[in-house]
Amino acid sequence: MRPGFINLNKPAGLTSHDCVSRLRRLLQCKRVGHGGTLDPAATGVLPMALGPATRLLPYLPGEKSYRAIIHLGLHTDTDDLTGQILGRQSAVGVQRHQIEALLPGFLGDIDQIPPRYSAIQIDGQRQYALARQGKSVTIAPRPVHIQTLDILDWQAGEVAQLVLAITCGPGTYIRAIARDLGTALGVGGTLAQLIRTHSGGFDLSGSHTLDTLAQQVQQEQFQPIEIPTALSHLPSLKLDPVWTQRWCFGQRLPLESLAAAEAPYPVLVLTQQQQPLGIGRYFEGVLSPRVVLPPP
Repeated sequence: MRPGFINLNKPAGLTSHDCVSRLRRLLQCKRVGHGGTLDPAATGVLPMALGPATRLLPYLPGEKSYRAIIHLGLHTDTDDLTGQILGRQSAVGVQRHQIEALLPGFLGDIDQIPPRYSAIQIDGQRQYALARQGKSVTIAPRPVHIQTLDILDWQAGEVAQLVLAITCGPGTYIRAIARDLGTALGVGGTLAQLIRTHSGGFDLSGSHTLDTLAQQVQQEQFQPIEIPTALSHLPSLKLDPVWTQRWCFGQRLPLESLAAAEAPYPVLVLTQQQQPLGIGRYFEGVLSPRVVLPPP
């Protein structure tokens, strides 16, 4: 299997690891990884990597976008509708202008407390496993970045419905946004539906379902997204055969052809024929290997 990426449209009901397992069987590829956990109930873009490309997942663009439906007037233990309802409070009095006034406080660099049911590890155990065991632990706030929060639709009611378009950085929990917004309004909030519309540089419009991928494999038409295409946001450098050999041996390369910067930055390293060789870290005129892919 040629290394590369897949823009998968994850269905509801599957975990991100379920998708990894299904692609392993479908493509007969042992090394499959995903680029960011998506809750089982959520759907949408889940970047997948095949073979050595799994080592490049951290270098995909980190920005993610979502379409979230939030129910105000409900509070659950999971902060979404899959959990137990802990409380109800009429949201009849909540008005759109109140929400608009609160949203700026969620923007930028903020500290966010993850949901009790999350994949975060605490003392070597997943937080959701501890929650299922009834164990109460202190969950520390985590820094996240939220770039935009736009109201797409608003329906007032006993249980009000708010639809948001959200653009954020990695590690952001949309369930936590629903919970905290409901708390700020005094009525409670929970996530009712989540669609990831953009992640890792991939859009929902170009994604493929598992059924579509299975059909492509059956018809021998499956082609992964090429590594240079997926990492086109990075500066790139082509090496001649001599420098390629040095690179494959893991040697640092003195180079002056790349732009100087105050901090190290990643560079996609290619052969003269555009074949990927890996990722380097460039700083002060030296390119240091960080990910060395098998020679083409």
